[in-house]
Amino acid sequence: MPYFSGPEMLLRIPALLIAISFHEYAHARVSYALGDPTPKWTGRLTLNPLAHLDPIGLLMLWLFKFGWAKPVMVDPRYYSNRNGIVLTSLAGPLTNFSLAFITLVVIKLNILGGLFAAFLEVLFSYNLVLAVFNLIPIAPLDGYKILTGLLPWRMSDKLAHLETYGPLILIFIVYFNLVHIILDPFISISLRVLDRLSDILLIFRF
Repeated sequence: MPYFSGPEMLLRIPALLIAISFHEYAHARVSYALGDPTPKWTGRLTLNPLAHLDPIGLLMLWLFKFGWAKPVMVDPRYYSNRNGIVLTSLAGPLTNFSLAFITLVVIKLNILGGLFAAFLEVLFSYNLVLAVFNLIPIAPLDGYKILTGLLPWRMSDKLAHLETYGPLILIFIVYFNLVHIILDPFISISLRVLDRLSDILLIFRF
């Protein structure tokens, strides 16, 4: 069940827009850099949230912290790099991890208070969860594309036959509240890593 807190619910909106926009823009930018003009043709080389939002997915993210954005259309046939689809898929989660790290550093600097500090907490949470969630190796998430891109052709071809069942598996996981069971260990590990890295950065700063 979602929990509702007036200020926190309002702060989720700009945090979501930032996390989603940067995630999808990263996919588009890397694919375009690898030679694929599709993101440019479809208007995805922008940080404008309106280009990346799926209304239902946004509502789900706002209420339940799990949802989706409009997928960036890419054409791997343009890639000269054989790992192009892996790099493109990694770009989104890595961008969210980077935003989470930057946000955590600002939080630890303790230079903002009130609603700004609360907003940073929400922004950090969304970026961290979005990064980890998208690395689940189930279609259509980024983790599935990364896995199939890294596996030998024969294995990835066999896995591709299960792709159509991916959304059903995700619905099952979310409906039966299994998401936290799956994600919590990885979120905990990611949090510890980001916490340690931010501490190291702040030590060198001073």
